[in-house]
Amino acid sequence: MAKIATYKFHGQDIIRSKAFEPKNANTVSQQAQRASFKLIAKAYQSFGGITDSSFTDRPVTESAYNAFMAANLPAAIDKTSGIPVIDYSKLIVSRGSLVDVVVTGGTAGATGISVGYKTFPMTPKVSASDQVVAFARLKTGELVIARQSRGSELLATILISYPGIVASDVICCYLFVLNADGSNASLSSYVEVV
Repeated sequence: MAKIATYKFHGQDIIRSKAFEPKNANTVSQQAQRASFKLIAKAYQSFGGITDSSFTDRPVTESAYNAFMAANLPAAIDKTSGIPVIDYSKLIVSRGSLVDVVVTGGTAGATGISVGYKTFPMTPKVSASDQVVAFARLKTGELVIARQSRGSELLATILISYPGIVASDVICCYLFVLNADGSNASLSSYVEVV
């Protein structure tokens, strides 16, 4: 009745008052957090499902979306300018227990984006049949992807085919490894494209 609520709990009558007008402070900090959440959610959608298969190191009850959000929401947001923006160099697009590859460089050229990396073929639990996945998100909204086996050479290069691309067209570029059956992944590496 009115702002009073009564109920029985373990044989006792409980009387409580209810708030008439719940308040939402909507502080600057809350607004920044909401904006950050929207940025990370939009980044997840822009990767076109790549992250669904690359977050293998998560509980069975957790979705790939939730794992992506948890990995990136606090760490990949830069709030130094007062307006939250994504720091793509800190964004994690893959997480698992496979041995990752180390990026040696990324270059945009006439044929596409060429990414060099160290494969670590002599490391235990590294297989030449592991699949290296490289992808880039472009300012046009396109997502370009390349896949190849890790191989047994010490150094390798993967080409993301996109003739005539220049470095300024690339928003972000990443490299990670999946095992042959896709059940495990490595931690992603950010590729700075020049």
